[in-house]
Amino acid sequence: MPASSEAPTTLNVISYNCLGLKYISHYRRERLAEIGRKLALASPVPEVVGLQECWTQEDYQSIRRQTKHILPYGKYYYSGIFGGGLAILSKWPIEESSMVRYSLNGRPTAFFRGDWFVGKGVACARIRLGLRSEEVVEVFCTHLHAPYESEPNDSYLCHRTAQAWEIAKLMRGAAERGHLVLGLGDFNMVPLSFAHQLITGYASVRDAWRVMHPQSSIGSANDELERKRGRGIPTARYNLSENGATCDGVLNTWRLSKEQQKKQYKGENMIVDGTTQDPRAKRLDYIFIGGSDHPHLPSNNRWHVQDIKVGMTERHPSIGCSLSDHFSVEATLSRGENPAELAISTGPAGSGNPTFQHVDIDSLSISTYDIILSMIETYTLRERHQRHFRLSNFGISMVVAIGCFTAIWWSPRPFVAFLLMLLSTLGFGAGMLDGLIGGLFIGSELRALKEFEWEIQNAKAVAEEQRRGDQENVNKV
Repeated sequence: MPASSEAPTTLNVISYNCLGLKYISHYRRERLAEIGRKLALASPVPEVVGLQECWTQEDYQSIRRQTKHILPYGKYYYSGIFGGGLAILSKWPIEESSMVRYSLNGRPTAFFRGDWFVGKGVACARIRLGLRSEEVVEVFCTHLHAPYESEPNDSYLCHRTAQAWEIAKLMRGAAERGHLVLGLGDFNMVPLSFAHQLITGYASVRDAWRVMHPQSSIGSANDELERKRGRGIPTARYNLSENGATCDGVLNTWRLSKEQQKKQYKGENMIVDGTTQDPRAKRLDYIFIGGSDHPHLPSNNRWHVQDIKVGMTERHPSIGCSLSDHFSVEATLSRGENPAELAISTGPAGSGNPTFQHVDIDSLSISTYDIILSMIETYTLRERHQRHFRLSNFGISMVVAIGCFTAIWWSPRPFVAFLLMLLSTLGFGAGMLDGLIGGLFIGSELRALKEFEWEIQNAKAVAEEQRRGDQENVNKV
């Protein structure tokens, strides 16, 4: 289907984590083929799609073949050792594209988690909405580092905060160019968490779900902050329709118990009623929108959220499992006509047709910058201790290896010589690994932390100067 020459008045957007881990994910080929079929038949017809955990070219090409009649343009993004798993599909040509890797991106020693090896980052695409249109959308698709412990004890919190900062900078730059900004992806954060506030505050973007559902949950019903709201345990159906829960819900077969999953694999369809209580479901997948209310743009180029929903909740027709361990988030944006109406709705969910207003890109409080700086200082101290420990291990292992080789000369028995040789070899290998990690990786990480620290200090100084100027203007009035 050829791209229209005129700019559209609505824009249908989907973000979806596909669970396409090669060799690991069960029924990967079948599920991702079905995902392509669902996208091709989706209503309303998707026009911009951001995919995460689409790790293989085979699966990407399968989706492309099935959706090419509605999404003729696409880009698969390469990153890291195993690939970043990111892809963007579009109704219109992609004018520019880049893959921006995060500077803080997990640790190679956590090979069983894989975040460092896949080279996580931001897939960026610049798309012109119509061949002769001046309307440009900049799409940023990402998958942030996963949290493996609860905050504030998460040892990767500084990494995820740095990643949130980097994508916020990219979205802020696009907004300052006067372009419509779309941030899509699995952000591995709950609504109103620190990373969430950092992105919405610094990038001047709006969480599309909270625009339409401002009273939606800020975590699972088991989370402490959500429990304090006193709303009780929601049903599975309510979590989908009002809370936008895309992950860990009882309706997703990948969150069933191991025993139930075994029954599922054997063909026994595990049916869960929508009225079942759903205490663990939460929202990790987002569509952020911003930049389209730039003051230099004509009012008819401004966009608002018309509708949003959780999608891809169906199960595979023959296997019976959910298509992924996440559900998709799907939004329809409409072009606004009256700038005076650009204000966030504070009424109950579902009331009216809320839109979003422009927010000062320096709206982060000074305390936010201080929290980040404290986080950087704590993590830097941890990594310095790690480097000292690993480099010390390297030195000790070298001494032990040399000592074992020397002792072989006076070995009274062959088996003693063998044990000394084995000890020397294993010690040398472990020491070399520690030396490489301590000297190269941690050294690189510490330099990235210094860059991150400077950026935050600089942003804080700019914000303080701006606030002083604003206060002086108020005092003059």
